[in-house]
Amino acid sequence: MSQLLVTSTRAALVRLCRPALAAKNVRLLSNSDSKQSIHELVTKDDVVVFMKGTAIEPRCGFSNAVVQVLRMHGVDNFANYNVLEDEGIRQAVKEYSDWPTFPQVFFNGDFIGGCDIMMQMHQSGDLVEELKKVGIRSALLDREN
Repeated sequence: MSQLLVTSTRAALVRLCRPALAAKNVRLLSNSDSKQSIHELVTKDDVVVFMKGTAIEPRCGFSNAVVQVLRMHGVDNFANYNVLEDEGIRQAVKEYSDWPTFPQVFFNGDFIGGCDIMMQMHQSGDLVEELKKVGIRSALLDREN
C-alpha cells in the first residue's frame, strides 16, 4: 500500500473517530479581509487554538503542551487550526493578536496567550477560572473532590 494512501486513510479515520479535534482548514481571500476572517474564527467557538499541527497530531512540543493542558481540564472539544498549512493564516493570526509565536489560544474571542501563559495559568489555578468564564467546568475540580 502506498504511503499516500496509508496517510490519507489514517487521516480520514482520525477525523471520523474524533471530528471535534480534527484541524479546520481555512483559506483567507486577501489581506484586507484577513483581520475580519480571523476575528470570525476566534469568536465562533469558545476555545480556539492556532497551532503547529493538529490537536490529534501536534507538530511541536509547545502545541502539544497546550493540547495536553486543555485535555487535563477536560476541554476536548475545541477548534484548532494548523498554521503550517497556510502561511497567510499564520501571518494574519500573528498580526491579529500582535503575538509572534504559536500556539495561540483564544477564549470567547479573547487572546489568552501561548504555551508559557497557558502553563502559568494552569499551575496557578487561573485557568480553572478562565474556563469558568466561558462556561466550561474544569475536570480538575472533579478530581479534587
